[in-house]
Amino acid sequence: MNDFILSCCSTADVTEEKLRAMDVHYICNTYTMNGVAYKDDLGKTIPYKEFYDRIRNGEVGVTSLINEADYIDYFEPFLKDGKDVLHVTLSSGLSSTFQSALSAAEDLKERYPERKLLIVDSRGASSGYGLQMEALSKLRAEGKTIDELYDWSMQNRLHIHHLFCSTTLTYYVRGGRISPAAGKIGNLLGICPVMRMDHPGHLAVHSRVRTKKRALRALVDQMAELADGGEQYSGRCFISHSDCLEDALELKQQVEERFPHIDGEIEVYMIGTTIGCHSGPGTVAVYFFGKER
Repeated sequence: MNDFILSCCSTADVTEEKLRAMDVHYICNTYTMNGVAYKDDLGKTIPYKEFYDRIRNGEVGVTSLINEADYIDYFEPFLKDGKDVLHVTLSSGLSSTFQSALSAAEDLKERYPERKLLIVDSRGASSGYGLQMEALSKLRAEGKTIDELYDWSMQNRLHIHHLFCSTTLTYYVRGGRISPAAGKIGNLLGICPVMRMDHPGHLAVHSRVRTKKRALRALVDQMAELADGGEQYSGRCFISHSDCLEDALELKQQVEERFPHIDGEIEVYMIGTTIGCHSGPGTVAVYFFGKER
C-alpha cells in the first residue's frame, strides 16, 4: 500500500545522508556563477564554504527553475518502473518550479494513465521544506498511502513556520526584498531584519531589530508565540544557516533552553546554494510546527 516514491527538490536543504535515511528522492535545482552553470547538489560540486566565500568576494549567483522537460526526465523512470510518485516542490511564492512540475505531471499522466503522480506546493523553503519531508517520510513508514500523504501535506503545510534573520541586508536588497535606501541605513545602524514565510509562501519582513543578539532572541520569542503549545512545544525543530554556524548553534542553545520538550535533537543544516544565492551568507533560520500561518 505504501510502496511509492516520495520526492522533493534539492532546495529542501537537508543532507544527502538525511534524504537517504528518509528514503526520499530529489531533483537538483541549478544556478549560474560567472557564466558557469552548476547543480544545487547538496554541496557536492561546490562545497558550501567555497560557495559562500565566492558570494562574499562579490560573485553573484543566478538561479534557474527546474523546467518541465527536466521533471519529465526525472519522473518517467519511476513511472516506467511501476511506481507512483508524490513530489513536493519549493514554494510557488518563490519559484515557478511548482507549475513546471504540474505541467510535467499532466504530460506524463497521458502516457502512464495507470500511475499516480501527485504534486504538492510545499509553501516552504530550505530546511522548513525539509521538515515537511521528514514528517511525510514518517507517515509513509507508518503505512499511510500516497493519497493520505498528499492530503496531510495540503492540510499541514501552512503549520510549518519559517522564522529567520540576517546579519546583513546587502543580499536582500539585491534580491528586491528590501529597498536600497532601507538597506543602506539598516547596514549602517546594524539592523537585522527578522523575517517569516507568509501564507502564500513568500518571504515577508516581520520586524527590524538592532544587533544580531536581539534578532536571535526575537526569533525565539516569536517561536514561543507561534509553536504548538507555546513553550511546551513537543514537536520537531530544524535550524539552518548560510555559513554562520556560530549563530546557528547560539540559536539552537536558546531554543533548547526555552523549549525543553522538543522531540529529539534539533537538527542543524546549511542553507543550500539555490536559497543561498538570494540570502547570501549570514542568515540563520528556525523551523517548527505551530498555528496556521
